[in-house]
Amino acid sequence: GGLRSALLAVCPFRWGIAVGGGAYFYSQSNKPPVVVAGSRAPDFSYPLLGGGEARLSSYRGKVVLVNIWNTTCLECKKEMPLMQAKYQTEFKDKPFEILAISTDHAGASVVQTFVDNLYSEDMSKVRLTFPILLDTQNEVGSTYQTVKYPESFIVDREGNVSKIIIGRLT
Repeated sequence: GGLRSALLAVCPFRWGIAVGGGAYFYSQSNKPPVVVAGSRAPDFSYPLLGGGEARLSSYRGKVVLVNIWNTTCLECKKEMPLMQAKYQTEFKDKPFEILAISTDHAGASVVQTFVDNLYSEDMSKVRLTFPILLDTQNEVGSTYQTVKYPESFIVDREGNVSKIIIGRLT
């Protein structure tokens, strides 16, 4: 009696662990590979604010700063003018590009309003000249496994992630 009862009690528990564990590993196998420094940067293509489309792989041969942001992010609002300043001075005429990907669900109109109302620390108007991409489903955030806004990935000329910066660029 006692041994049989104990075995019957343990069997469903073990079955539950096996099924639950299998489901967990199956869900993990469907996740994109982890993006870390040294890994291949997952390719993406999104519409550009103002028309057209941009694809990461079309920038091979250049260093690309992939910046993932959202209009509700205060740090992003502070970061954009600094990125623009470096883009038009330090990185001008160099094999370098910024792809700033907005993850706003509302899309182009919200992003355009944000971009039209950017000011530097000295309160002068800032006009962004680097590409702004629109990812209204936040696919890039899932693929790149972002943890907060802003988050940036430096992609080398061969298409590999060389550095990940969580938070505002300084």
